[in-house]
Amino acid sequence: MPDKAEVLMLGPMAPIIVEGIDKAFKLRKLWESKNPDALIDELGPSLRAMAAAGGAHAPVTGEFLDRFPKLEIIASFGVGYDHVDAKAAATRGIVVTNTPDVLTEEVADTALGLLLCVVRELPQAERYLRAGKWLEKNYPLTATLRDRTAGIVGLGRIGKAIARRLEAFGVPVVYYGRRRQADVAYRYYADLVAMARDVDVIIVVTPGGPETKNLIDAKVLGALGPNGVLINVARGSVVDEPALIEALQKKTILAAGLDVFVDEPRVPAALIALDNVVLLPHVGSASVHTRRAMGQLVVDNLLSWAAGKGPLTPVPETPWRRR
Repeated sequence: MPDKAEVLMLGPMAPIIVEGIDKAFKLRKLWESKNPDALIDELGPSLRAMAAAGGAHAPVTGEFLDRFPKLEIIASFGVGYDHVDAKAAATRGIVVTNTPDVLTEEVADTALGLLLCVVRELPQAERYLRAGKWLEKNYPLTATLRDRTAGIVGLGRIGKAIARRLEAFGVPVVYYGRRRQADVAYRYYADLVAMARDVDVIIVVTPGGPETKNLIDAKVLGALGPNGVLINVARGSVVDEPALIEALQKKTILAAGLDVFVDEPRVPAALIALDNVVLLPHVGSASVHTRRAMGQLVVDNLLSWAAGKGPLTPVPETPWRRR
């Protein structure tokens, strides 16, 4: 890829990404175009690189990719990349990259913080104090992490980092996934409902997308039971949101902690109204340090590709051998 090759950015991204791409390439901003279709028609025949993210960005579908026959790489922001049809990209010989590893510890910290907030009701207790109620009487006793077992749904990089933290807290760990992992000693479950019956906490860290949509459904929540806690730091789509709301309302489960939602940033009013759920605005990796590292990795993937060295962090579906 020659110097100052064009890169199409599909939506707003962090300044470190915008500035990094603009310095090394000719940056074209789709969302700022008065006529996005005309810009796509202009760039389509020759464009080789894109930068994308989830959220406000339009999804990158196979139909969209067909408008760019020379496209070689899509540098995506975030470890999750369900906003890009990576399989469709692979069939077209297009590399997709994401930003793993640099956010692992931050998201794992958030998951444990969310779990502690949910079980010990820390946000509720803080609101209790601010409201002056401590002057009247002590805050009620809460649930505990003691004597609980945690089941992790998706034991990837982040799942393993969460497991290490749970072990330090003295919480036994088991896991559910598509296959048993040979390099861990945790008990493996091939049946998610069976795992839910045996644990008191479910922590969801699995990728989003069609294969995991509504994976955590009413049946799983029912198996988790009235002492159960659900934590989701993965994607909102992995949890059947109406089923979760009903389970929380009816006390089918004890409580939940959510950093992600189906239709972000719109959170159902029914969830906001509940006292037995802690809600965060998708801040799992949202520290200055980690977001800078993620943004730089988007840029570095494009720079490595431009230098003929290939992508640094290709996703598993992509047509490139990982280093």
